[in-house]
Amino acid sequence: MLKTTINLEPGKKVYFASDQHFGAPTPKESRMREEKFIRWMNEIKEDAQVLFLMGDLFDFWHEWKHVVPKGYVRVLGKIAELKDRGIQIYFFVGNHDLWMKDYLEEEIGCTVFYKKQYFEMGGKQFLLAHGDGLGPGDKGYKRMKRLFTNPLAQWFFKWLHPDIAMKIALYLSQKNKMISGEEDKAFLGEDKEFLIIYSKEKLKTQKIDYFIYGHRHLPMVLELEQHSKYINLGDWISYFTYGVFEKDFELKVFEQ
Repeated sequence: MLKTTINLEPGKKVYFASDQHFGAPTPKESRMREEKFIRWMNEIKEDAQVLFLMGDLFDFWHEWKHVVPKGYVRVLGKIAELKDRGIQIYFFVGNHDLWMKDYLEEEIGCTVFYKKQYFEMGGKQFLLAHGDGLGPGDKGYKRMKRLFTNPLAQWFFKWLHPDIAMKIALYLSQKNKMISGEEDKAFLGEDKEFLIIYSKEKLKTQKIDYFIYGHRHLPMVLELEQHSKYINLGDWISYFTYGVFEKDFELKVFEQ
């Protein structure tokens, strides 16, 4: 099991945020949420050592060789500013931005992950993932993800004109319930939530203090067993929630 160790500096914190879905439902309506997220980044930049963006920053993202989606200039510029200040930024690809390639790495200096990762911070063990496709069930989405990540399917898609490709992708992103998550917003109970089931299975063989996910849009801190917690970061659509870790983890709401 590969693990990244982060030695926290005195007075510094680790921040987590997920599921902003910028661009949805329209660029105009998204702008207000983008401005709020920028205000949050301005607030945390003084004491942040690490920022984890846990997936679905964009409602859809695709990179062609010389083209990226229009918009998000202020958000990307603020992320670049934090990186230039020396804040380490890790980006987890979600199910809405799974066609992320090297743009954020080359232009901003983020570290991009395409699957779950293990970290040790402040003497605590973390398993971090966006959360899509983990655990039992969700077979329809898993089949769809295999299609979307298939190299041949990606090759065909990139040959569409970006205006046509983006129009199709944004429509599917907002209308297809398996992609948008609209059919999956209610808490199903510990015995049916696939990420909780997945976390409990991991605890049978590994010591993990914090399981931190996005994807489900349900802000929650749930104790799985002594010294182990399941955390869902919620979203920046309805809840505006984020996580912060210094000596312990807290789930907070940004209200400015």
